[in-house]
Amino acid sequence: MRAQISRSARSLLSAASKRTARSFSGGQAAAVVSCRGRVSSLASYSSSESGNTYRRWISGVLTLPAAAFMLQDQEANAAQMERTFIAIKPDGVQRGLISEIISRFERKGFKLVAIKVVIPSKDFAQMHYHDLKERPFFDGLCDFLSSGPVIAMVWEGEGVIRYGRKLIGATDPQKSEPGTIRGDLAVVVGRNIIHGSDGPETAKDEIGLWFKPEELVNYSSNAEKWLYGDN
Repeated sequence: MRAQISRSARSLLSAASKRTARSFSGGQAAAVVSCRGRVSSLASYSSSESGNTYRRWISGVLTLPAAAFMLQDQEANAAQMERTFIAIKPDGVQRGLISEIISRFERKGFKLVAIKVVIPSKDFAQMHYHDLKERPFFDGLCDFLSSGPVIAMVWEGEGVIRYGRKLIGATDPQKSEPGTIRGDLAVVVGRNIIHGSDGPETAKDEIGLWFKPEELVNYSSNAEKWLYGDN
C-alpha cells in the first residue's frame, strides 16, 4: 500500500513539475524546494511573464494533493544525521581488507566516530545475533563471529544506515551488485566479510552492545560543509 501511495504521489509531483515547466517556458524557472528539502520563497521569474501566468503557477502548487507534499516531507527527512554499527568480520580482517572497507565509507563522506579491535566470546556473539537464534545456522554463525578479531565501528552521516547497507551489498555475495563491498570482495554467504545494522532500532541496540557511551566520539569534520552545505 505504501509503495502504491508513493508511486501516486510521485506521479502527481511529476505532473505538477511538467505544468510548471510549460508555464515558465518563456522565462526562468524558480526554485521552490531547496536541495535539503526546505520550502523556500520564489527565487525568480521572468519579467516577460504575465501576472496571470504567475498566479496560475502558484495556484497549481498550493492545490497539490496532500499526498504529494507528504512524500516530499518523507524524502526530505529520510537522510537525517544518524549513526550505524559496522563490523568487519574475522574473514575480512584475516584477508587484509580493513583499509579497503574503511576507505569506501570515508570516500562516501561518512564520519568514523568509534573503532576498536575485539575478539568476541561466543556468548557475546549470541547476544549480537539474538534475532536469529531460531535459525538452523545460528550456532555456526556465532562460532564464526567469535573465531578471530573483529573490527567494530560506528559511522555517522546523513542516511548512513540505509546507504551503509547499499555500500555493503546483499547478504549473498553472488547476488550483490558490482561496486558493493560484498559484490567486489566476497564469494559465498558464509564468508561475506562485513556486517551492518539494518535499521535505526538495530543500530541503536548494536552500538549499545559493542560500545560504551564514552567510547563514542563527537566532533566536527572539516569536510562537513562541503558535504552538507545549504547552498
